[in-house]
Amino acid sequence: MSAERLQNILAHAGVASRRGAAALIESGSVTVDGLVVREPGARIDRGADIRVAGKRLTAPEKPRTVVLNKPAGVLSTMSDRFGGRTVAELVRTPERLVPAGRLDKDSEGLLIMSNDGALINELTHPRYNHTKTYLVKAAGRWSDEKLAVLRSPLTLDDGYTIRPVPVELLRLWPDNTCLLRFTLGEGRKRQIRRMCSAAHLTVLNLKRVKVGGFELPGDLAPGEWRDLTEAELHSLRKPAGAATCGMR
Repeated sequence: MSAERLQNILAHAGVASRRGAAALIESGSVTVDGLVVREPGARIDRGADIRVAGKRLTAPEKPRTVVLNKPAGVLSTMSDRFGGRTVAELVRTPERLVPAGRLDKDSEGLLIMSNDGALINELTHPRYNHTKTYLVKAAGRWSDEKLAVLRSPLTLDDGYTIRPVPVELLRLWPDNTCLLRFTLGEGRKRQIRRMCSAAHLTVLNLKRVKVGGFELPGDLAPGEWRDLTEAELHSLRKPAGAATCGMR
């Protein structure tokens, strides 16, 4: 029986992304035939008794990837020790699906969930150049200087300086609200909200509408989800452009 890297076996079984699987292995949570293995690249026969936190690894599930239109107020995690509502309550499948990245609780829109560890890694690792696009409604008296601030290499409140990211003004309303489009790649937690704060703008609504080359389906209402078609999976894997800095 052919051997495969332990990290890849866990990822293909849907336990976690490759990076997540490596972290589990290095933490001592994985045993092979009763012995703890801490080397992610260790080559293991698939017939071995592999356990994660004591639970035996079963045969890989058939790959499944879905798109969820996440509503605001829902956590993009599978569980919450404080009893918060999670995406696991919205997307119920026999397969163990995990989110590809996160949207914060107050944000909404496109969230990919899959049991394909390789796909999760591809969508979350910056080297694959999968940008993410957000539409943001914000409040505050507008000026061209604010757009310049948003497009600048801002230093956030934690001291981290981000690289400039594309920001477009799409619409201005008479009530001092505006619609902005941010196109981001890898970045910091709640980065868009912190960028807007630096420009003296208050985020009223933040919605992710695109990941890579895949757009949120227009007929998918908040809280609804469905499986991706083969064509949609292809467009999802296709980078929409060069990566920039930013996440949500």
